[in-house]
Amino acid sequence: MSKALAVIPARYGSTRLKAKALLEIGGMTLVERVFRGVAQSSVDRVIVATDHEEIARVVREAGGEAWMTPSELPSGTDRVAYVASRLPEYPVVLNVQGDDPLVGPDMIGLLLSALEEDPEAGLAVLAKRIEKEEELSSPSIVKMVFDRRMRALYFSRSLIPYPRNDGGVWYKHIGPYAYRRDLLLKFASWEVTPLERVESLEMLRVLENGFPIKCVITERDTIEIDTGDDVRALEEYLLRQGRS
Repeated sequence: MSKALAVIPARYGSTRLKAKALLEIGGMTLVERVFRGVAQSSVDRVIVATDHEEIARVVREAGGEAWMTPSELPSGTDRVAYVASRLPEYPVVLNVQGDDPLVGPDMIGLLLSALEEDPEAGLAVLAKRIEKEEELSSPSIVKMVFDRRMRALYFSRSLIPYPRNDGGVWYKHIGPYAYRRDLLLKFASWEVTPLERVESLEMLRVLENGFPIKCVITERDTIEIDTGDDVRALEEYLLRQGRS
């Protein structure tokens, strides 16, 4: 299997939760919780890419590796590409969101295997069946459809497919992305595409440029931390699991 690098972009500023990466949840900062989950996987190296010295300090004190990246980088994916461009020895690069603390070896393993089994795909993402009715209409939940080879057809904040008839099954995109390094660097060099701009979804930039995305079904969900309600949901989950 190709050597794999996991990069966790962790920006200090946050629209909804100030200094989100440094929030203590269950006795551990969010960025440390994400780092520890990823470090248990089979990747060869884990780097937190940040724009703030305090985040870097917390990661290093937890035994992790942190890189300072330019504050003007527009997105987490650009921060991941910045690190990957300086480490050509890793042909596979995972982008693990710094606000996704339940990502673990199971999810990462699925993505790495998917790229290994589908050499034409330059990007692999996770698909989770939607089980909560309220998620179907939520624009914050990214819906996805794929073909019989598990290649992505489209991603949308709208409900796809439209339920004209009974028997529909809906999936959402969750968790990390696994890129082949060459596609990641191309992605970072491309202009924002029309569909991406309308939906505000980066995966559409890949599809609009004609590159296949492999979709992998996962049975486990995540809790991305964007609001105080998300923090409480994670705390309740950790209590139920007997974890701290």
